[in-house]
Amino acid sequence: MTVDSPFEETPVQSEQSEQSEQSEQETIREILTATGDTWAVVGLSSNQRRAAYGVADVLQRYGKRIVPVHPKAETVHGEQGYASLDAIPFPVDVVDVFVNSDLAGAVADQAVAIGAKAVWFQLGVIDEDAYHRTRAAGLDMVMDRCPAIEIPRLG
Repeated sequence: MTVDSPFEETPVQSEQSEQSEQSEQETIREILTATGDTWAVVGLSSNQRRAAYGVADVLQRYGKRIVPVHPKAETVHGEQGYASLDAIPFPVDVVDVFVNSDLAGAVADQAVAIGAKAVWFQLGVIDEDAYHRTRAAGLDMVMDRCPAIEIPRLG
């Protein structure tokens, strides 16, 4: 399936960039194609001007079920929202994080606690300690990337 993306990549360099590009691309492909189809999008609201709104739309067009996670617990793109990850009453495969880097580590820890299989930190969301904790807990982890950019690259 081909999905066009209106997003451009402008990654911030981090320690994670030491990971080989091939290994990182394998992790990205694994998360997007094999990890599962239920994606909790933390920070997703009904504000159409926010990047999370557009990325969630791309994920849906790619066949993913999105689960909005936002304090307002709004319904977005036809999907019921929840105020927190632990309020979601069904399993979540991937937690896609659209919050400030200062808050991202706590979200990654919550993803581990709810049994998610992977965590995806969006462009500009960087927390090296959270990255290492999440990987040590056995979850796949991508940081400073956007699935709406990566999906068209799958070919």
